Amino acid sequence: MLVVGSAEPFWIPFRKRLHELGYIEGKNIVFELRPAEGKQTLLPDLAAELVRLAVDVIVASQTPAVHAAKRATNQIPIIMAPAGDPVGTGLIASLARPGGNVSGLSANATEIAGKCLEIIREMLPKARRVAVLANSTDPFAKPFLEELQIATRTVGFDFQTIMIRGAEEFDVAFGQIDREQVAAVIIQPSLRPRMPAIDLARKYGLPSVSPTSSFIEEGGLMSYAASNTEQFREAAVYVDKILKGSKPADLPVQQPTKFELGINLKTAKELGLTLPPTLVARADKLIE
Repeated sequence: MLVVGSAEPFWIPFRKRLHELGYIEGKNIVFELRPAEGKQTLLPDLAAELVRLAVDVIVASQTPAVHAAKRATNQIPIIMAPAGDPVGTGLIASLARPGGNVSGLSANATEIAGKCLEIIREMLPKARRVAVLANSTDPFAKPFLEELQIATRTVGFDFQTIMIRGAEEFDVAFGQIDREQVAAVIIQPSLRPRMPAIDLARKYGLPSVSPTSSFIEEGGLMSYAASNTEQFREAAVYVDKILKGSKPADLPVQQPTKFELGINLKTAKELGLTLPPTLVARADKLIE
């Protein structure tokens, strides 16, 4: 398993689902965990290590990890858990017929990137400028930003794009954001670890939004995304199919059909924000 950040959020629901499917660690399955802990420059070496171990399947979580795995091997099956815009970033040929050695789950985050802007507009009806903190090492950054650009025409924001390579650049990035006098910040999910960015957003009094469901649990203000837990569990189902003889090329890629709005009311209170009652009432998940 190859993950961009910490393995724990992925590992717990994934392993539980495999256990439900009859896999018991040490008896009929062995796991090799390779978390990059937010240091994305480690991903190629970690992927190469898994290839040298001749694992039966590589499960890679988030777009940079999937691309690293694909560059490392075109033979070992790779399960996306998930990846953003896998067709647009060249991971697969199509959702219905992926081809090659990659299948799994699409994060569908291009479509929901614009939803983040809509939520900010509802929260801050008079706001005019939003910052987007994007991951320059992530192939998904391009379609992610393109979708936001399209959405700004409808929502009516100007937005400032700040491209960074990782957490070591957060301090400089937020200094720039502060000078731009933006009303809120959108943080791309593959920027890990996210906690320093979330802490800086609170320090500068900025509402933060991200299209990943775990964002509010780490202290971010709002998220709009498919359930990470359900996607991690579904990745286990793909692994089961591969181990029973299915080929990735023949397994259609799944897209999420249900999306959840999450709000951290503790963070809202810390920022001195009074959120519209209609927005709070629509939330699928609240942290109080």
